[in-house]
Amino acid sequence: MTAFGGVLAAGLILLALAAGTDLLAGTRRQAWRRVPYLLGTAGSACLLVAGAGAVAGRAVAIRSAAVLGSVAVGGPHLFSAVSGLAADRLSGLFLVIAFGAAAAVSLGFASWAAGPAGPAGPGRRGLGAGYALALGAVAVVLTAQDAVTLLFGWESLTLAFWLLAGYERSFASRRWAALITLAFGRLSGASLLAGLLLLVTRSGSLTLAGLAHVPAGPLRATACVLLLAGFAVKVGLVPFQVWLPRGYAAAPGPARAIMAGVGVNVGFYGMWRTLAVLGPPPAAVIDILLLLASLTALLGIAHAAVQGSLQRVIAYSSVENAGLILAGFGVALVGAATGSRALQAVGLLAATLQVIAHAVAKSLLFTASSSIQSPGGSDDLDGMRGSVRRTPWASTGLAIGSLTLAGLPPTAGFVSEWFLLEALMQQFRVPGLADRLVLAVTGAAVALTAGFAGVTFVRIIGLVVLGRRPAGEQRAVAADAGLAGRAGITALAVACLALAAVTPLEIRLIGAGLAPVLPTSAVTAALKSPWVVQPVFAAFSILSPSWLWVVMPALFLVVAAATWLVSGSRLLRVRRVPAWRSATAGVSGHDSYTAFGFANPARRVLAGVLHTRAGVTRLGTGNEDDGAAAVPAAPHIEYSSDVVEVTEQYLYRPFRRPFAMLVRLAQRLQSGRLDAYLAYMLVALIALLAVVTGFR
Repeated sequence: MTAFGGVLAAGLILLALAAGTDLLAGTRRQAWRRVPYLLGTAGSACLLVAGAGAVAGRAVAIRSAAVLGSVAVGGPHLFSAVSGLAADRLSGLFLVIAFGAAAAVSLGFASWAAGPAGPAGPGRRGLGAGYALALGAVAVVLTAQDAVTLLFGWESLTLAFWLLAGYERSFASRRWAALITLAFGRLSGASLLAGLLLLVTRSGSLTLAGLAHVPAGPLRATACVLLLAGFAVKVGLVPFQVWLPRGYAAAPGPARAIMAGVGVNVGFYGMWRTLAVLGPPPAAVIDILLLLASLTALLGIAHAAVQGSLQRVIAYSSVENAGLILAGFGVALVGAATGSRALQAVGLLAATLQVIAHAVAKSLLFTASSSIQSPGGSDDLDGMRGSVRRTPWASTGLAIGSLTLAGLPPTAGFVSEWFLLEALMQQFRVPGLADRLVLAVTGAAVALTAGFAGVTFVRIIGLVVLGRRPAGEQRAVAADAGLAGRAGITALAVACLALAAVTPLEIRLIGAGLAPVLPTSAVTAALKSPWVVQPVFAAFSILSPSWLWVVMPALFLVVAAATWLVSGSRLLRVRRVPAWRSATAGVSGHDSYTAFGFANPARRVLAGVLHTRAGVTRLGTGNEDDGAAAVPAAPHIEYSSDVVEVTEQYLYRPFRRPFAMLVRLAQRLQSGRLDAYLAYMLVALIALLAVVTGFR
């Protein structure tokens, strides 16, 4: 075991202690509630250090022989197929991304866990264990060196997601969300198992490095597609995205940040690793992936723009972010398939920058929003107006995270979206007409998505953070983050801003981390000069996010100074006038903008994507009895509008009845007789041997 391998082992041990503390000691006592998450913070910090060492080229390994050899019956060769845990530069990069966010989220979790206990609150045991299991499974997947360990970590993460989404199981909707999360997790695992079995049977090796020796052909291409499909289910690519908003929104408090900001990164890591080991899939699959990525981004932001629940807005934006990341990955696949190293570099660089921005911003949004609730404990946007006055730390984090995901300068989201759009503009360098058209369509969809992202997150900032509550309405629950939570929110908010200022350094880190996929020099070609970046291709365009951090404040100071010189003392004079709203001065109270009204233009413009259903009902046309005589009632009009989740409505719902019939048929096989179950196992074994023999 190497020195950094010891740090990796220490991180896993601390996560195991966090789970044990939650399960054995319990969390009913106030003093014990923070302990699992503080242990998780320390464990995440260790894994972060181990990842940084791997990116720097240090050896990070925990060999299985040292752990399993002493207990092996018949010698250590029993476990010779299992290679243990180790991290190369690519694993190290994703360890840094995932556990850099996890350390900050864990601090927020510790603060949230100290809140009031209840039947579905932080006082019930099990949540800390699910949290620790999720982080441990992420670490195992990122450092697995063989197919067995990878599948073990993957299924453990599926179990952890199910536990987190179903923690508040007293609510029927959350039990259903947990089952959907589990079902899609099992589908993902089955796809990975099938792809890895194909590769293992042909290569004769369980190690991931040995799978690269499978010769090119239909089997290798099929396995590559199965692996990419399994990872795509986890990240929420259309049509598998339906579990993601339900599962994320069902999880309690900062557990959503663990799922969306940390756990989902294993899916992107799996795609990057598949490209490194097997190369690109067939050209038709690449084009389909790009089209699905553009549809994912557009569909995700369309639903996020019209949701009335804060958690579902953030969850649906995760679908959008997955589409943006996979669009960049699709560009990299096109470059790999056409032999253009520069195109592959610009695609992977844009996608990885998006992964980093998504990890910190999504973690920040879910961690900050766990401290803001409307009356009754709901997350209704209208009920959470003006939260900045009562929860300044959480609201500031919510605003910075929203600006990042909206892609506005000077945040990391602006830099990542600039690189993504620049990557998609390189379609003229691709020789095939089909690839050019697909890249052009994807670029148009990403540009449209970026525009609606601004509308979506302006609504959050304008209503939730800065909005004013109508007079007489109950105020939102004020429970700002504690000291640990403030530290976590501050760390994530600073990361959203500082990453843009140090983009050249970030690109150097990414270049080192992507070394197993393509040469570092191909990625660092994006550095035109020490503080000016370009989309790998010279003389195409340039940007300096670092100088933006100098120029934008300087321009603000210049404008402020000029205004002061012109206006003099009148600049600070206060004048109170009615606010201008809805093109009518002084509109306030229940007639002011609501979350529904703000989103209605998007609901109408995107009616083709959302299948918007609108209706107008005329009410109050009868007579009313005022106690003395019947008088005509004042007629009024009631307006309703709703959207449809098209994937669920037209793809999954038609198969519910046939699937239920198959389940009933399968239930007949559960006879309870041991001889019948042995016969089933014998038939399955013979079928498996026949398949394996056929592929040899």
